[in-house]
Amino acid sequence: MPSIESESFSKRMRAAVNLSWIIFSRKVGNRLIPINKEASMQLQYAYVLQQLLPLIIFHENEKFEIELETGVQVNGRSREIDLLFKGELGDKKHSIAIEMKCYRTLASSGGTRGATDIFMKDLHEDFYLLEQYVSSEIAQEGVSLVMNDLPRLVNPKNKNAKCCDYDISNGASFGPIILTTPIGGKSVSITLRKSYTLSWMKYGDFWFMEAQGVHT
Repeated sequence: MPSIESESFSKRMRAAVNLSWIIFSRKVGNRLIPINKEASMQLQYAYVLQQLLPLIIFHENEKFEIELETGVQVNGRSREIDLLFKGELGDKKHSIAIEMKCYRTLASSGGTRGATDIFMKDLHEDFYLLEQYVSSEIAQEGVSLVMNDLPRLVNPKNKNAKCCDYDISNGASFGPIILTTPIGGKSVSITLRKSYTLSWMKYGDFWFMEAQGVHT
C-alpha cells in the first residue's frame, strides 16, 4: 500500500483511502459510528476521508475534493459513482472511484434481510463497474469498500451453492473471469478483466474488506 507521506500525490490519495477505511472500520467496530445501510456508510466514510485531506496537502498548488453519487456515462448507460476522490497538482490530475457495499443481517426497517446471493453478485458487478470507470478514463483507479455482519459470507462452511460462483469469502481469488450464473431468476453477464484476492478484517461484530483489481 502506498505511503501517506509519499511525494507522489496520487499515491498519497490511495494511502488516504486506505487509512480512512481503517479508521472508519475501527470506529464502526467499536460502535462509535452507527451504520445501518449503504447511504450512512457513504456519508460517514466520506467524513473521515475529508478530515484527512488537509494533512496530505504538501504543495501550495495541490488540492483534493470528494464527490458523492457522481453521475457518469459508461458504455451509453447512466451510472452513479458512490464516491469520487479527485486530486490536482498543477496540471496533473488523478481520480479514484470508490464503490461501497453494506450488508446488515437486520435491514434498516428492522426486518431480517435475506438475498445474500444478490449481495455477492452485486459486489462482482461493482468490480466490473470500477474496471469500466478506469477503462473509460473517468478515474485512474477503482476501489471497492465492503462491510457486513454475516460470518458465513466471510467464512462459509462450504461452497456448494450456485451463488458461490460469486465467491466473496476471505481469501477468495479470481479473475480474469466471465460470470453468467443466474441469480434470483435473472440472467447475469459480468466480465472481469483484472484479478482479485479478497481479504476481510474483523472489528467488533463487523467484517470489513478493501479490494482493488490488478492486471495479470
